[in-house]
Amino acid sequence: MKTLILGGTREARELADIASGERGFEIVSSLAGRVREPVLPVGEVRVGGFGGVEGLREWLAGNGIEAVVDATHPFAGGITANAAAAAASLGLPIVHLRRPGWAEREADRWIHVPDLALAAEAAAALGKRVFLTIGRQGVGAFAHSDAWFLIRAIDPPEGDVPENHELLLARGPFSVEDEIALLTERDIDVLVTKDSGGALTEAKLTAARALGLAVVMIDRPPLPEGARQVETVAAAWDWLRARRETAER
Repeated sequence: MKTLILGGTREARELADIASGERGFEIVSSLAGRVREPVLPVGEVRVGGFGGVEGLREWLAGNGIEAVVDATHPFAGGITANAAAAAASLGLPIVHLRRPGWAEREADRWIHVPDLALAAEAAAALGKRVFLTIGRQGVGAFAHSDAWFLIRAIDPPEGDVPENHELLLARGPFSVEDEIALLTERDIDVLVTKDSGGALTEAKLTAARALGLAVVMIDRPPLPEGARQVETVAAAWDWLRARRETAER
């Protein structure tokens, strides 16, 4: 069964690794190409966009894809919506693999916001030294703030950035001890992050909790209406095997 995995996440790589070694599967992983040096999955990989819903639909049909796993980042709303629409138009089975979001604890000081613009407003009201961990995209929403920003990302941000900032290029995982040290040394009073979930970068939340810092948490965009969602690689793999068994009957 020829399967497209829309990836770029650890879960996508794990699923590609499992499925590529299984009889009866041909796996193609697709990466958006937004990270300069991505960690590549095993097997066939394509990099770059598809050209919207119609472009993806044509690619799926032209390459004989029989099933789609959307294992993109929880905030990759555009490709998720396009994948759902393209798969539906072709009658292809699709599942959305999303790791669970982070769980707020009693000692946390989280302020939930739905988007970057409101995150910038909330951060400005909460402190003057901000730790910004939203990746390289969207930093421009904070460009006109008077606060000082520590911006951490894998690659440098594109477009406008705040006038007063320090850029820290790094890839997780990060330890709680290192995060506490970073927050303390930079005198951070508010953390801004997306609800990406997962253990890779969760240490910053533990550090913020230990230091009593406010956290501006950007909530995830919703999945398309009626979308089938699983939260683990094992569940996605069970779904794929069930699709193959159905196809073989």
